[in-house]
Amino acid sequence: MDSLIAASARALAAGDALGALKRVALRDDPPALALRGIAMAQLGEHPRARELLRRAARGFGAHEELARARCVVAEAEVALAMRDLGGSPRALAAASATLESRADRANALQARLIAVRRLLLLGRLDEAAAELARLDARGLPPSLAAVAELTAAELALRSLRTGPAQAALARAHEAAERAGVPALLAEVAEARAAFDRPAARRLFAGGEQALRIDEVAALMASGALVVDACRRGLRAGATWRPLARRPVLFALARALAEAWPRDVDRETLIACAFGTRHPDESHRARLRVEVGRLRALVAALASVEATAQGFVLRPRDARDVVVLAPPIDGDQASLAALLSDGAPWSTSALALALGASQRTVQRALVELEAAGRVRSIGRARAQRWLSPPLAGFTTILLLPAALPLE
Repeated sequence: MDSLIAASARALAAGDALGALKRVALRDDPPALALRGIAMAQLGEHPRARELLRRAARGFGAHEELARARCVVAEAEVALAMRDLGGSPRALAAASATLESRADRANALQARLIAVRRLLLLGRLDEAAAELARLDARGLPPSLAAVAELTAAELALRSLRTGPAQAALARAHEAAERAGVPALLAEVAEARAAFDRPAARRLFAGGEQALRIDEVAALMASGALVVDACRRGLRAGATWRPLARRPVLFALARALAEAWPRDVDRETLIACAFGTRHPDESHRARLRVEVGRLRALVAALASVEATAQGFVLRPRDARDVVVLAPPIDGDQASLAALLSDGAPWSTSALALALGASQRTVQRALVELEAAGRVRSIGRARAQRWLSPPLAGFTTILLLPAALPLE
């Protein structure tokens, strides 16, 4: 490795993208292209970064398998930053295996961390937890140790385990301080600030209460019957009944929970579940069928009893009933949550993460854009969506390893 390449790699490892570019900006050999690509990614020029990394990978010969694998890892992280989640993870897995076989442990771990972060973005928490448990971050550079702890903290937060999340963030902050990378310190600070922001709203008669993430976790552990509109399901203690794929049943459960301990008349339930204000006998018959399905699904948690006017929710074991709603209400809440990290998302990636059609996501994005809650950049296939910056700042893309090239 020549002196300019070595100096550029050291600058990237310290988070100095401009300093790295100054040393290799005029060079077109594969090592220089790879480092230029990583530097452009740190500066937010993701399409250009991907192009440079692909050129670098093509430029390395068949005997330079290790260097090509490092380029694949860097390109995978750029794709993650662009929220391009539609590609196959096989190339990343193959690159990780190559790096492991060549004793490049740091970059192999980075490849596996990228795979875990992809699973987190797709909401596949069990798979992400299993992959993360297999990682061994001992003896690694502080920057990678910090990213591993940030990933563990995000997984714990999504599982509402606030204690482990705070402990992981404390370890991430310590590692970031040892690394001395400003972007990494900012990433940790942003993650810690999430504990002070509203994570959900508790709805009750006549008002609502904003809750932090630790208050949400305490509420979930209280034993109350929680109708969770954030995750679309019902929870009581350790029992969870998912209703994300059964929107009619969830609409009925939420309407009954919001009225608890009073009953809800049949016309109101029909309007909530079926979206009509002029019910007929077919709607009433369908309501009876859906209420029967809801009864069977939540029998261990509560009963749904008929009254003269409609139906009423009766929780088991004298539990309280709580309705938990997202901090932003409406059909676009899930989109706004995904876009809140400040990174640009493609429509196809949003559809994949939400499990919805691209057309449905496009309609919701148009409505959010009209309300000034999202903005788009680019056109056609290059179009990306992101949230408006808060106070002029957005989340910083972090490529923590400089992928040194011998």
